[in-house]
Amino acid sequence: MATKGASVKPFAQFDAKQDAEALYGAMKGLGTDEDAILQLLTARSNTQRQQIAATYKNLYGKDLVDNLKSELGGKFETIIVGLMTPPVLYDVNELRAAIKGAGTDEHVLIEILASRTAKQIKEIAATYKKEYGCVLEDDIEGDTSGHFKRLLVILMQASREEGINAGCIDEDAQVLFEAGEKKYGTDEDKFITILGNRSAEHLRKVFDQYMKISGYEIEESITRETSGSLKNLLLAVVKCARSVPAYFAESLYYSMKGAGTDDKTLIRIMVSRSEVDMLDIRAQFRRMFATSLHSMINNDTSGDYRKTLLLLCGGDDH
Repeated sequence: MATKGASVKPFAQFDAKQDAEALYGAMKGLGTDEDAILQLLTARSNTQRQQIAATYKNLYGKDLVDNLKSELGGKFETIIVGLMTPPVLYDVNELRAAIKGAGTDEHVLIEILASRTAKQIKEIAATYKKEYGCVLEDDIEGDTSGHFKRLLVILMQASREEGINAGCIDEDAQVLFEAGEKKYGTDEDKFITILGNRSAEHLRKVFDQYMKISGYEIEESITRETSGSLKNLLLAVVKCARSVPAYFAESLYYSMKGAGTDDKTLIRIMVSRSEVDMLDIRAQFRRMFATSLHSMINNDTSGDYRKTLLLLCGGDDH
């Protein structure tokens, strides 16, 4: 069953054998029909792509992803391989690369751990252990430090409280105010505890109350009172509590704004949200910025890579 906000939905007349044959044909002989490959794969759900890969192996004794890798290249290859990866495994591989690469890609840790649901985080932790034989939380702890590490570890527990605790709204807002704006220096632990453990709907009420007490949006205070990785993580948690699609719309905008494109972020969001909330992200994007996601991708990318991104975007918002 497709999610309401998905731009990529299961294909109704799905036939795994027919699709496997079409992909084989697109890669057989001289030259590759990239257009046939991208048109087909962006019009199938991830579950359907897994069935195509299994059928392909049965028919031809070959691994579909390996064949795609040998035929394609560059960013186009990266996005197609991303689409062929089951969603939880995709997140796991991204986290592993972020931790094990040269230096830590904190941006990836922040994006995935701040935006995924509790159920997804539990699945990510289990799959990470299965794939890599080690504990994600340990790897994150070994690769980060200080308050930043503490909040990541809290998010890894995936144990946010449920619902709104009406009796705590004023108190939480007051604690945040006294931990930051009101004192000299900042008590980061208080921010971490409240932002890491309360439910999104509870936090939205706390943010409203915080604005009344302090005269500031919580984001303004975090930006003033904290810095570096911790600041970026706290802001991501706040933005996701307010609206996950708005958080991704902003991330996509800044991945393309200005000189150069952050293709890794652009690919990761377009692949991982296409079957979740891409339509909501597009709507938020149009509301927040003076352009549409479609036209920004169109102006910022090229070739088969651009065609694939635009198909995942699923349309324009004028």
